[in-house]
Amino acid sequence: MEQKLTKKDLWVLFMRLNTMRITLNYETLQGVGFMRAISPALEKIYPDKKELSEAMKRNAVFYNSHVNGDAAILGMTAAMEESTGPDEKEGINPLKTGLMGPLAGLGDSLVKFTWVPIAGSIGASLALSGSVMGPILMFVLYNIVNIIGRYYAVVYGYQKGISFLNDNRESNIIQRISTMANVVGLMVMGGLIATNIKVKTPLEIAVNSSITGEIGGNVIQLQEMLDMIMPSFLNLLVTVIVYRILKKTKGGHAALLIVVMMVLSIVLKYFGVL
Repeated sequence: MEQKLTKKDLWVLFMRLNTMRITLNYETLQGVGFMRAISPALEKIYPDKKELSEAMKRNAVFYNSHVNGDAAILGMTAAMEESTGPDEKEGINPLKTGLMGPLAGLGDSLVKFTWVPIAGSIGASLALSGSVMGPILMFVLYNIVNIIGRYYAVVYGYQKGISFLNDNRESNIIQRISTMANVVGLMVMGGLIATNIKVKTPLEIAVNSSITGEIGGNVIQLQEMLDMIMPSFLNLLVTVIVYRILKKTKGGHAALLIVVMMVLSIVLKYFGVL
């Protein structure tokens, strides 16, 4: 497939990348900024307005990574948008999801926690000796990696994305990565539900005594019984109910749902159900 994007187009992506975090929000984090950064490439790839609209919506979903990781993912995403067919577009977001976490960790460890302290130490040593070159040298050293690294990461991500997609047509790599990303996402969500949502009940069930036949001979703790069957079952049940309500209402009554949950929790706690 003939490549539509040029070095000039990749330069535009790089320039837009530097303002990606201006549109940071709590719903999609960097999602809107990512869509804005890649939109010049999308406009060139999709002359049809309907296809362009679908592509912009596809790239405005939740996204978050380190800024240097953003560069590589931006280039690779542009390559995928350019080189994949209509039936392969669904693999773009799973690939972004699978890459943004590892590249965020790599960017933080190599740039934020390694190169920044090194550049800062060199600059600080000069500044303490009275040289004005201290902060200037730190700025230059940091941006050799930060700015130049971003540009080449965009170019490298795009070039590797093209070769990656050519290999994919033989080995179906995208589908396998999409499946792995979905599995990892489900594991993460399961872990968050089990650790961050706390729903327990003190209710007890009285059963007949096996000897006297009287009620109350044995008492079963409902929470212990549920934990034996499926740990964190109540956490999962509440999550599924809230999710179904939000999905059915398309999130239109999220604030009301929060208030109802708070009131319901107080009432159930008062009557000893929770």
